[in-house]
Amino acid sequence: MKLLFVADPLGDLKPGKDSSVAMMRAAVARGHAVFAAEARRLQVKDGIVHTCCDALEVRADDDWYRVIRTDTLALTDFDTVLMRTDPPVDTDYLLATHLLGIAEASGARVLNRPAALRDFNEKLAILNFPQFVAPTFISADATEIGNFLAVHHDIIVKPLTEMGGSGIFRLTRADPNRNAILETLTRRGHRAIMAQRYLPAIAEGDKRILLIAGEVVPWALARIPQPGETRGNLAAGGIPRAQPLSPRDREIAETVAPWAQANGVFLAGLDVIGDCLTEINVTSPTGFQEIAAQTGHDAAAQFIAALERA
Repeated sequence: MKLLFVADPLGDLKPGKDSSVAMMRAAVARGHAVFAAEARRLQVKDGIVHTCCDALEVRADDDWYRVIRTDTLALTDFDTVLMRTDPPVDTDYLLATHLLGIAEASGARVLNRPAALRDFNEKLAILNFPQFVAPTFISADATEIGNFLAVHHDIIVKPLTEMGGSGIFRLTRADPNRNAILETLTRRGHRAIMAQRYLPAIAEGDKRILLIAGEVVPWALARIPQPGETRGNLAAGGIPRAQPLSPRDREIAETVAPWAQANGVFLAGLDVIGDCLTEINVTSPTGFQEIAAQTGHDAAAQFIAALERA
């Protein structure tokens, strides 16, 4: 196959951590050609979406790639286009999904589907599965969020478009910064945020569960918060620990998997704290390398094999 990764700048990717790098290495190991481009390189000419992209030689060491050549190609020239650009899901990101959608309409195969990237906010998507969700409130109204806090006493508040733990706060009724935090996150009442009851099980890790083409990866990556930290995100210093899925983890994953497949989500990363689903990540789910290093389960090879079957 000929694969195009629409990703962040290659120099910013961490070869020992980034799942996109693991995917590229697995693709090359299975005989496929790998190309990369940033979303800003997408362009439409005569109604056809093209990109200026780099053909890559991908290696196993820290000096992990070399650009062989640079071409301008139609997205329909590739067997699959993989959208792996990290959030925030801002105007630039959404415009890129529109261009990818035009390419898809012309016959390009884009994963995850551009419409899914637009339609399923990673925080709000959990509301499709209320049976797995902790008490949750969405609003731009700081007073109403304060009322939610009064009921639940200890809550997490977070923006709806960020990643990696950015903008996440734990609030209690006694917090002297409560009003300032809510004013900042809601932009003084102009932007909705999510509030959820605090889950003490975060001490045991924020579990990432991967779905690949409707199949559940049998290992979760629990991200354990550092002492004194609420967030388990790896970007916030969380300690990764691979572990088998619990019966509840598997129940959640096997319930979400058909929904993901039906909506064009080839790869999803479910975040589960304790028994509760907290996010459904569809933009650029990660965790491949940590799971492989700790368990030997090669999720990247599983991903490329699923592409081949598809």
